[in-house]
Amino acid sequence: MVSSRNRTALAIVAALALAATLVALRVNANVSNEKSSAAPRAPQVDVATVVDRPIIDWHDYSGRLEAVENVAIRPQVSGTITAVHFKDGSLVKKGQVLFTIDPRPYAAAVDKAKAELAAARARAAYTASDEKRGQRLLADNAIAKRDFEEKRNAAREAAANLDAARAALESAQLDLEHTRITAPIPGRVSRANVTAGNVVAVDAGSAPLTTLVSVAQVYASFDMDERSYLAVSRRIRAPGAPGLTVQLGLADETGYPHTGRLSSIDNRLDASSGTIRARALFDNPGGILVPGLYAHVRVARGPAHPAILVARQAVGTDQDKRFVLVVDAANKVAYRQVQIGGLYDGLQIIDGGLRPGERIVVNGLQRVRPGMTVAPDMVAMAPTPALASAGAPDHKS
Repeated sequence: MVSSRNRTALAIVAALALAATLVALRVNANVSNEKSSAAPRAPQVDVATVVDRPIIDWHDYSGRLEAVENVAIRPQVSGTITAVHFKDGSLVKKGQVLFTIDPRPYAAAVDKAKAELAAARARAAYTASDEKRGQRLLADNAIAKRDFEEKRNAAREAAANLDAARAALESAQLDLEHTRITAPIPGRVSRANVTAGNVVAVDAGSAPLTTLVSVAQVYASFDMDERSYLAVSRRIRAPGAPGLTVQLGLADETGYPHTGRLSSIDNRLDASSGTIRARALFDNPGGILVPGLYAHVRVARGPAHPAILVARQAVGTDQDKRFVLVVDAANKVAYRQVQIGGLYDGLQIIDGGLRPGERIVVNGLQRVRPGMTVAPDMVAMAPTPALASAGAPDHKS
């Protein structure tokens, strides 16, 4: 049997254990109450400072590239092609020989013309001398006037025949030169449509032997709408106005890496389409701009002006309104209605509602509300990735 002393000890131990348990429960309850009463952590969001820099507004168009000079190479004399002196698609210099037509018939014609010229020269010299003799005899009344007139007429006829012989020789020599078909301009030649051994004839309706386009510069042609034309024409007519800047990008290029100048505008508007044809001139040092390529073209609407730019995803929609969430110096979020413009380098133009230096939420708009305090993670103001990778067009008219 357990003694009374042992029972008393066991009771004391049990009481101490119960007290310790109660104390632990109270402490845990206090900790839980403290945690539940603590303020929630501020959400972390991406915040960026608005971009403030000068921009140029643009009219955007679609166009095609055209050669500044485009030559169809055709023969000027008939004959057999004896040689082709270029590789298809190669660059050629002005005056470089492209084709050779058999020159032997034309060389023979030159020799014949030279012989006829020599005979005409001798005949002209003889008749001129005979005319002078006739003049002396006529002065001495030793010859009839009729005979003198015949001598003078023979001299004049011989002089005319001499001129004809000279012209015939020049024509024969020109035909001989045309047996060497040369490049009239520097540029890139197409393929040879006629190879050696074929006979060619002088016929304006026949297919050209090849074609040749200039490469140093290239045109971009595009159709300008009526409103854009009026705005551009006013800028052109302004006193002291510089040439209008035009930028160009190819189908696989991001942005507009090529810069040129507006070259010309057509003399009438197409009433059926409401557009007028315009053309810009671009330097082409690398030869990448090839006639026929599709191109994005933009024309400067005016000089550079200051603008506020933000990432497109930072602008929210509230029914028919646009807004951004501004983060102040205390990291508190405020609702701000804004007026938006077009796009520039993938960024949204803000026409009103923001000031330079202000910070806005660029990611996580759905996680914050006006009046909340946030933990800002400062990032750079970057274009919307989908637009940036696709080479989104800039500000449109």
